[in-house]
Amino acid sequence: MANPQKRKGDDAEREIAAKLTNELGFHVQRKLGAGRKEDTGDLYGIPDTVVQVASWADVSRAALTKSKDAEQQRINAAATFAATAVRFPRGEWRIVMTVDQFATYVRNSLPCPACTTVPAPSRYQNK
Repeated sequence: MANPQKRKGDDAEREIAAKLTNELGFHVQRKLGAGRKEDTGDLYGIPDTVVQVASWADVSRAALTKSKDAEQQRINAAATFAATAVRFPRGEWRIVMTVDQFATYVRNSLPCPACTTVPAPSRYQNK
């Protein structure tokens, strides 16, 4: 019989892969060969992106630990983007990024900052 923790992780990877496929329109799948020395994430199918998946009882620890792991996996994969899918109780999923990962995503997803300035909401501006 397979390890119950491995089965739980495999099931979580399949679940979030299906959800991302539905939401994004990319065919997202699990990567096989967990624990590889040059790990490049748990999922593939989103261009230039590494996704690490965590379904841990301690979701805070998962978010902190796995987002750092995803960064190393991004480097291993020579990808631009990294994110971690964390499964919360009752099947709620959240995508977690470090500040650097989020900044990379924003810089690469929005128009040139020098070309367009988006003002901060008034509550954040100095008075």
